[in-house]
Amino acid sequence: MKSLHKLRIFSLAAIVVLALSGCKKEAVIPEVKQETKTTIPTATAVNNFVWEGMHDYYLWTANVNNLSASKFSNKDTLNAFLNRYSDPSKLFDDLLYQYGTVDKWSFIVADYTEIENWISGISKSMGYDFMLARIGSSDNVFGFVRYVLKDSPAEKAGLKRGDLFTKVNGTQLTVSNYNSLLFGSDSYSLTLATYASATNTITTGTTTLSMTAVELQENPVYLNKVIDVNGTKTGYLVYNGFTSDFDIELNKVFADFKQQGIQKLILDLRYNGGGSVQTAIYLASMIYSTDKTKILSKSKYNALLQDYYISKYGNTALNDYFANKIEAVTDSKGNVVVPEAAINSLGLSQVYFLVSDNTASASEMLINSLKPYMTVKVIGTNTYGKYVGSATLKDYDSSGNLNTTHQYAMQPIIVKIANSQDVSDYVNGLSPDITAEEDIVALLPFGDENETLLKVALNDIKGISTNQASLKKGLSASEVVGGRRTKMRFANEMYVKSLSPVESIK
Repeated sequence: MKSLHKLRIFSLAAIVVLALSGCKKEAVIPEVKQETKTTIPTATAVNNFVWEGMHDYYLWTANVNNLSASKFSNKDTLNAFLNRYSDPSKLFDDLLYQYGTVDKWSFIVADYTEIENWISGISKSMGYDFMLARIGSSDNVFGFVRYVLKDSPAEKAGLKRGDLFTKVNGTQLTVSNYNSLLFGSDSYSLTLATYASATNTITTGTTTLSMTAVELQENPVYLNKVIDVNGTKTGYLVYNGFTSDFDIELNKVFADFKQQGIQKLILDLRYNGGGSVQTAIYLASMIYSTDKTKILSKSKYNALLQDYYISKYGNTALNDYFANKIEAVTDSKGNVVVPEAAINSLGLSQVYFLVSDNTASASEMLINSLKPYMTVKVIGTNTYGKYVGSATLKDYDSSGNLNTTHQYAMQPIIVKIANSQDVSDYVNGLSPDITAEEDIVALLPFGDENETLLKVALNDIKGISTNQASLKKGLSASEVVGGRRTKMRFANEMYVKSLSPVESIK
């Protein structure tokens, strides 16, 4: 994707306010009018940055009255509006279009390193992903562990996928206290529990595990293996996030798949909330083709930005194509962070995706974008439903220099993405071809051929249809009340390359 550029399109004039002074009727000297100028203070740099960035790039600019250039006929009227806000975050929130219903994802941070760490998969964590479900009709809840990161505090404490827990620091979890108990401290102990299928009950045990959070970088390439399915070599990959720092590692997995001659691929995205659009392009190319003439997806921006792209680069600027190599990435000092590498493509004609309602944004883009080109089988439940992407905006001037007076950065939604056949707007998510739901009280290890979703895919490869009755479980995700990802600001983001404005758009 081409770099976007900060728009500088307003020539704003000052307003002069006149006041008249009177004079006495009997005076013989000529009447003299006195002028008084009311000076509107210049808005802060950060407030100007917020308004200009949202006006220039926000996907729904046309729907927000306070982002209309015509409303602010000169600089003073804009300053007067911006000066109402002492908190840039409040200004940002007030410029969003139907936040929570249409725009559920745009956000602002006071320190751009928070976004940089998120993009790199870095956070302070105990290193395990979990969800919480209600116990029966009570207000008590239990947690179930979905996966544990390698070498994390959770793994070192002995926690593993499928473990259940009911207490934190000896206190029973409830719908009203789990936030404070699980998200209010960097250190705590979990009390493990067991599930009895005969009575459909959760029983608290005596085993406790203690953990303290540390700063971790999560590797999304969680597990890969090759399974022999009645003579058909089938690659299986658990991939938990489109994190560009691990593009080379992802490519190496596909090199191994290619060397082993796999004929089918099962890509497990059930916990993948998205991430880099560029990484999604690379992954699509690894699965299907490195033909750079084929359109993978199409982008739509606000009217001004759309016109700018077309006039400057032509209609092809709105398309993303399959790729034949991973582009080198350097940091601000010119150091190579991600080296260039030829993409290892399998050239498959069919792919299976394991999904859930946590499968979002870049994951959905990948699935939707491959459908015109190959047989795509989706197994699980409806996905999340997010077809729009964001970009990181920092306060650069027209020469590309970063404003050092503040560290605010925005991550507004700027683009809508469709596949090559213009299919988008899947607000209710992508529907599965085979409906299946994992058993939250009996989660088997990833790669276990009896694990619910994987077994459905393997059976389909064998030509065995899935009997929904065989997937019946004691408890399902319908009882879920929250979890780690519900507290993550970045859980379901899809983003394009960060914007580094270096020229004006006239």
